[in-house]
Amino acid sequence: MRHVEFGILGPVEVRVDGRLLPVDGAKQRTVLAALLLSGGRVVSDDRLSELLWGRHPPVTMTAQLYTHISRLRKRCAPWLRLVRRGPGYAMDHSGARLDWEEFQRLAEQGRGELAEGRYADAAERLHTALALWRGPALSDVTGFLAETELPRLEEARISAVEHRVEAELALGRHAGSVPELTRLVAEHPLREGLRGQLMTALYRCDRRADALAVYERGRRVLREELGMDPGAGLRHVHHGVLRGDLPGSGPGPGHGPRPGPRSRPDGTG
Repeated sequence: MRHVEFGILGPVEVRVDGRLLPVDGAKQRTVLAALLLSGGRVVSDDRLSELLWGRHPPVTMTAQLYTHISRLRKRCAPWLRLVRRGPGYAMDHSGARLDWEEFQRLAEQGRGELAEGRYADAAERLHTALALWRGPALSDVTGFLAETELPRLEEARISAVEHRVEAELALGRHAGSVPELTRLVAEHPLREGLRGQLMTALYRCDRRADALAVYERGRRVLREELGMDPGAGLRHVHHGVLRGDLPGSGPGPGHGPRPGPRSRPDGTG
């Protein structure tokens, strides 16, 4: 039995026994990605049209859509079942591996292990999940599909990163986390969870002044961009740094307690 893999966490791709099958053109890749992301549900012609051409489809929309579907059937048969249902199409890729589904499964397991205090298992599981990303997800589809689907995929990725870092901080790996967290905070300045983790890592490296400076920059960014103050989670870390009693200062590897409370998933604390 052949091993079939579909990938959307990077360029859209199809592999059979490790061999890459070409899926030609951004529009054909868009149709494939949209159907894979639907979870087996019907995607209507109108929805596919919007993802391919936006609000101004060509007069030949129906014929072009049928052409893309026909080419996908030929390219990916017999490893997926693509059927017409009502005013749309549905895809059954059961038996094949989809990197997005694999990522979700591993990330959920990692979150569970983190909640149970199994920090080494959680860090390893989440690292494996994040390694499935081959670059920006959906990097070669239409802008209409990327604009629709990329935010939730990227939110899932950065959330997994936060959980992995939390596990690593609990394992006492604060020194090694500082460079990555510095980069992540620069890329996501409004995510208070990441900022609090950077402050925690700096504090545990005996860099209290740097941790306080990270907080002050975040406070200014939140005020300027959103007109709001840091949330409770970030304020908790700040107060701990100010008082010098933030848990976990300087633990050895494998002996660090869990970091302080994380911000809400939306980063508002």
